[in-house]
Amino acid sequence: MTPLSTPTPTQEYQPPRLATVAEWREARLALLAREKEHMRAHDALSAARRALPVVEVEKAYEFDGPDGRVDLAGLFDGRRQLIVQHFMFFRETGEGCPGCSFMADSIPHLSHLHARDTTLVMVSRAPLPEIEPFRTRMGWTTPWYSSFGSDFNYDFHVTIDESVRPVEYNYMDKERLEARGLSYHTKGEQPGISVFLRDGSRVFHSYSTYGRGPDFLLNAHNFLDLTPFGRGEGKHGMPNLNVPLRHRDRYDA
Repeated sequence: MTPLSTPTPTQEYQPPRLATVAEWREARLALLAREKEHMRAHDALSAARRALPVVEVEKAYEFDGPDGRVDLAGLFDGRRQLIVQHFMFFRETGEGCPGCSFMADSIPHLSHLHARDTTLVMVSRAPLPEIEPFRTRMGWTTPWYSSFGSDFNYDFHVTIDESVRPVEYNYMDKERLEARGLSYHTKGEQPGISVFLRDGSRVFHSYSTYGRGPDFLLNAHNFLDLTPFGRGEGKHGMPNLNVPLRHRDRYDA
């Protein structure tokens, strides 16, 4: 198989191989078997996630939203299930982090979730008046709430402040995070996803994931993973495609 040429070769870049139709089909069928295996494993993992036990949330939390203050049960908007994107908002710049913004751009039309008795919201530890200009700029319609002044972010380990709570992120303490070279997760705002279940006025916590855990929700990456150049990373990543993640209105800046 002959490699394809590239107009911008680098030492790291290795172009895809050129194959005959028969060679391509053989390689594709081998990959298809792996894809099916991965799909079955993913289905089993999703079933195990659904089977996790739940813990009742007994502490009272309050949030500021577009229609005033609500408690945790109020975030459900009358539905049985709630997904919270813990959105990192940087008060010093008045902007959300590019990664959390990338995820917000990936949120599907909420009607598909609402039809299945599920609400999705974003929550940040910043006053709502500081959040609103950025939300308007990005054009998001997903409900966005402020947890500023409550313990919510601290209790769910997405605001790390050792003076308030012992350091814990992605189920690791400070010592383990530092040993893994993850010191940037030992203070400040952090990303994550949490899931809750409601039974009347009672609320239960069923799941939280952090770090790279929510990556599978990034639809743009899923599309790029189908392509030869992928996300612009690795041996087949074209150098000119490996651009830093930015807010979507900043790529042409």
